[in-house]
Amino acid sequence: MSRLTLMSAVCVLAIAACSGPKEETETVAPEAPVEETIVVEEPDTVAVEPGMEAGTLAWALAGDWRSEDEKARDSQRHPAETLEFFGLSGDETVVEIWPGGGWYSNILAPWLHANGGKLIAATFDPASSDRAAESIQAYDDFYSANPDLFGTIGYTVFTRTSGAMGEPDSVDAVLTFRNIHNWMAGDYADKFFTDAFAVLKPGGVLGVVEHRLPSGDDPDPSAPTGYVHEDYVKALAAAAGFEFVEASEINANPADTGDHPFGVWTLPPVSRTADGDGNAPADFDPAAYQAIGESDRMTLKFVKPAQ
Repeated sequence: MSRLTLMSAVCVLAIAACSGPKEETETVAPEAPVEETIVVEEPDTVAVEPGMEAGTLAWALAGDWRSEDEKARDSQRHPAETLEFFGLSGDETVVEIWPGGGWYSNILAPWLHANGGKLIAATFDPASSDRAAESIQAYDDFYSANPDLFGTIGYTVFTRTSGAMGEPDSVDAVLTFRNIHNWMAGDYADKFFTDAFAVLKPGGVLGVVEHRLPSGDDPDPSAPTGYVHEDYVKALAAAAGFEFVEASEINANPADTGDHPFGVWTLPPVSRTADGDGNAPADFDPAAYQAIGESDRMTLKFVKPAQ
């Protein structure tokens, strides 16, 4: 049985983008690199569970092109519920912002391709460094090697200085998973909402998942802990022209108090245990943060008004 394995050094892309803290899968903390292994079988060996219809979202989630480590996170990341909340049916053109190691891409690409849709990956600028270019090429090599399963993924760029994500009014949905704090650190979060608004068709959906700062905490414009106020995200979206549709508690975690020694990166999947100099609080107990699980996250749906 033939397999392709991609070791995606997400930290390379994170460093190329900005100097603020990052997170594993979408982005990763530079001082705590995490490589994510994505394993996929060749198209002619892809298995379909008995009684499961090929092309459904359940099929994409169960596919053996997803590693067991990826699937183990479904119970905390809730991909099926999240994509359904955003109103996706599989036949759309979808831009995924900063796909990192491909955790969501491994769900979106086969599901969209099977239903006549298309995935577009908005990456860092490959011209920013050789290492960034190599990592983006590795991502492309992995998916382009299996067009029958993943289709042909499109590419665009989103950075502080990038141009348009694509032709105006050309895509059905733009999705970002736990990235806004990075753009706040780089002082260009507003640009994301403006660029997303421009590329979306009238009636198109912006789906946002982000670490949620407790409502009583004072916000920091640079989001050094990785947590962001929900009201701040809504305000940025409104300023760009979006209409707020609905919020969901799909990705809520009441056990997460948001006040951890190393910010959100104290929690899984990064599970940081020391700062950049190797220091940790004297009473630090990693098991306590493992027990909390992944962060408390807002899940927000916006729409570009129909014209």
